[in-house]
Amino acid sequence: MTVLNKIAYFQNRRDEVPNQELARELVESKNTAGIREIAENLWNKDRNVANDCIKVLYEIGYLAPELIEDYVGDFLKFMKSRNNRMAWGAMLALSTIAAQKADEIYPRVGEIEHVMETGSVITIDNGVKILAIMASKNEAYRSEIFPYLLNHLTTCRPKDVPQHSEKTLAAVNAANKGEFIAVLEKRMVDLQGAQVTRVKKVIKEAVKK
Repeated sequence: MTVLNKIAYFQNRRDEVPNQELARELVESKNTAGIREIAENLWNKDRNVANDCIKVLYEIGYLAPELIEDYVGDFLKFMKSRNNRMAWGAMLALSTIAAQKADEIYPRVGEIEHVMETGSVITIDNGVKILAIMASKNEAYRSEIFPYLLNHLTTCRPKDVPQHSEKTLAAVNAANKGEFIAVLEKRMVDLQGAQVTRVKKVIKEAVKK
């Protein structure tokens, strides 16, 4: 039996548990051939199969990103998919390998920003994470990406400020922390309760940079 038969769709399941279990199995056994089979089926004509496969891959990315980093090119293609599940799934997968594959992802920064501006909430969340991680890896990357992240924090929904500021923290250093903190302090008036607490914690961490 091929590993593909273990995805939720072929188990006649509508929940994600089979996909999560398969991801753990592939990681624990370091089954690179099985992972390749799953990656190849991102292109399966049956949307149900493709959707399950992207789920398996980003679950692997959570556990062992090095096992899916070779599929960065596939993820970059699918982030613009008309199938929203594949688009945000690809962004999520990219977020798990951004540290290892910053150089391969960086030339597509403009596309990532465009996808963020037109995509779902999950797409935006993971786009922020991808950009911040890349910015942390290279000063040239940081100089281009950080202004975009600051503008995003300035204009995003108040409810998103805590999470997105936490993700952006990876791109903050001694040279830019002042700008970062200034933006968060301005946004503080839009926040309340736990949101304020989270952002104050981010500011505290930024001060230490």
